[in-house]
Amino acid sequence: MTTLSRPSRPARAAGDLYRAVWRWHFYAGLLVLPFLISLSLSGGAYLFKDEIDGWYHSDLKHVAQMSDVTISPDAILASAQEVVPGTAVKFTPPAKAGDTAEVTIATDRGRMAVYVSPYDGLVQGVMPDRTTLSWTIRQLHSLKYFGPYARYAIEIAAGWSVLLVATGLFLWWPRGQKGGVLSVRGTPQRRVFWRDLHAVTGLVAGGFIVFLAVTGMPWSGVWGANVNEWANGSNFGYPSGVRVDVPMSDRKLNDIAQTSWSLEHARIPESPNVGASSITLEQAVAAFDRMGLAPGYAVSLPVTPDGVFTGSVYPDDLSRQRVVHLDQYSGKPLLDMSYGDYGPGGRALEWGINTHLGQTYGLANQIVLLAVCMAIILMSVAAAAMWWKRRPAGRLGVPPMPQNRRVFRGLIAMLALGGVIFPLVGLSLIVMLSLDFCVTRWGGNRGIAAT
Repeated sequence: MTTLSRPSRPARAAGDLYRAVWRWHFYAGLLVLPFLISLSLSGGAYLFKDEIDGWYHSDLKHVAQMSDVTISPDAILASAQEVVPGTAVKFTPPAKAGDTAEVTIATDRGRMAVYVSPYDGLVQGVMPDRTTLSWTIRQLHSLKYFGPYARYAIEIAAGWSVLLVATGLFLWWPRGQKGGVLSVRGTPQRRVFWRDLHAVTGLVAGGFIVFLAVTGMPWSGVWGANVNEWANGSNFGYPSGVRVDVPMSDRKLNDIAQTSWSLEHARIPESPNVGASSITLEQAVAAFDRMGLAPGYAVSLPVTPDGVFTGSVYPDDLSRQRVVHLDQYSGKPLLDMSYGDYGPGGRALEWGINTHLGQTYGLANQIVLLAVCMAIILMSVAAAAMWWKRRPAGRLGVPPMPQNRRVFRGLIAMLALGGVIFPLVGLSLIVMLSLDFCVTRWGGNRGIAAT
């Protein structure tokens, strides 16, 4: 008579841990994979924002170079306002020969971007501000296109992406098998092919997913906003010795111009000597040029008697990031801040964000992240195909609960720690636990085979 021996206690414990991790890897994938695909598509495109806009909006952004001499910024401003009446709020000089100047004008219809030839003042075209193709892609990527509350999904997706990678690494870890670790077995008709493709691609992309998730957190609705406000606790978020003791307004830098993430809440100084004669835009641009702002900088114009001229530039080279505020009456700098003035935390955050955008290391940065985006999409498609082939007919196919529920509770305790750090992730964890309870209670513990 043959008797079946029961698995040893260590074997049962290992099996329970595997089931618990597998179950939550499944839930993380269910929640995150749609976001990963959409973020990879939009993010991969946004990596080439300059190239996209240079091609798609070439009629607006480029013009034939007529000479080495350009007309004055004030003449360009006048040409733009003649076509689009309103209050000029920003002026962007040509970054290089053959580029147009851009004037942003506040009108009753909203802000309009006017593109003007710097050689003869001819207006090349007009469009609503921040509606270029690259800006639309950026709004889609950050989910701002769908309203302010959609940004909260960024934090949830980023937090669960980290969980997805951690649990995926545990499931991938070799346990005596030779195939499916660094190679793909079978053919597309077989489930094992999609399992191996998912695992191997995930192994390659996993570290990058964590990096992109962490560096994408600054744009999240709760964590990012709170950390940003904390980082700007000392007005500009850099050592107090760098600042000049000048009156500060309640306006923030992000209210007047696009800025780096760490400076969104930076307060703007006020111009003294209200009532004196203001300097011209040409004089302000000349001052910024003398101070050595990198090409491509934008000038925000004063719109109130105590307003300032603000020159700001955020090039790919982080060391050349700079924000300068000029007194609109004397033309003297009230505040001059560069990347070197940020604290260690601010510099680390800006480096992460800049690299996330594919800017820090030039074309190599773009190509590597594009390959990562493609790998993430391939990994996600493989996961969907694997699930489809293995799911029981008519059921979701949630992996079975571990026999020892204490293993499951221990895993939840570790997940809860991440929920404390990222509040929205913690809230979504509670929702997922509630759904899991419903699946277990009313759907039974009928999972799918572990092989």
